[in-house]
Amino acid sequence: MLPEEQELNRLETEQTELEEQVTSAELTLETGKTEIAQFQHRYHQTVGRLYAQLDELDAQIARVQAGLSPDDAAAQAHAQAAEQQAKASAEEAGLIEAQPAPPPVITPEVKFAFRQAAKLMHPDRATTEPERLRRTELMAQVNLAYERGDQQAIEKLVKEYGQDPEAITGGDVASRIVKTIRRIAQLRRRMKEVEQEMDAMQQTEIYELKKTIEETEAMGGDPLGDLAKQLMQELSERKIQLENEQRV
Repeated sequence: MLPEEQELNRLETEQTELEEQVTSAELTLETGKTEIAQFQHRYHQTVGRLYAQLDELDAQIARVQAGLSPDDAAAQAHAQAAEQQAKASAEEAGLIEAQPAPPPVITPEVKFAFRQAAKLMHPDRATTEPERLRRTELMAQVNLAYERGDQQAIEKLVKEYGQDPEAITGGDVASRIVKTIRRIAQLRRRMKEVEQEMDAMQQTEIYELKKTIEETEAMGGDPLGDLAKQLMQELSERKIQLENEQRV
């Protein structure tokens, strides 16, 4: 076997191993996201709605107090803040529909990045059908990034286009070596991205809450049930407080 063929075999073995590692890491990441979503649903069903009701009662109390002191700027500000908190809690618990996010701002920088991407990878510039299909898929991703106003995503697609292993079409050993090297670099970048996403996910408040609650449940505790009982007691107290405020 020629030295270049040996090198190709080594690179292809490395590529196969990296592909398995990336697939495993992506599966772990997606499983983590799914488990967090399931926990969020359980949390909101058990105590999130109660927190929302509590915040709504606090807002009602604050409105009554503000009505009794129309010239008290602090009371007015407190009532406004309480109403905003109640709305946010209700949206989070799914009790009311969240307001749609405002459309992204398409800055001149985003427009410039889009033009650069279109010049580089537009399907009309393809010379073969496989290349046209590849460019079409990439431009679809560019268009989505543009709609989000995501300049970094567009710039990343431009950078990756120049390093895309699929741009190498030859079947000789030298071409296959270059294609494999590019694929390995692509896989290493993806592994780094997955690791960063995993790290970011594990630093979120909901992840820490999920971890704490599941650890307590594993020891036989019922933290969500206990919290729900506590919130029910607080709700009863707030209702009495609201009735008293309304009598003033």
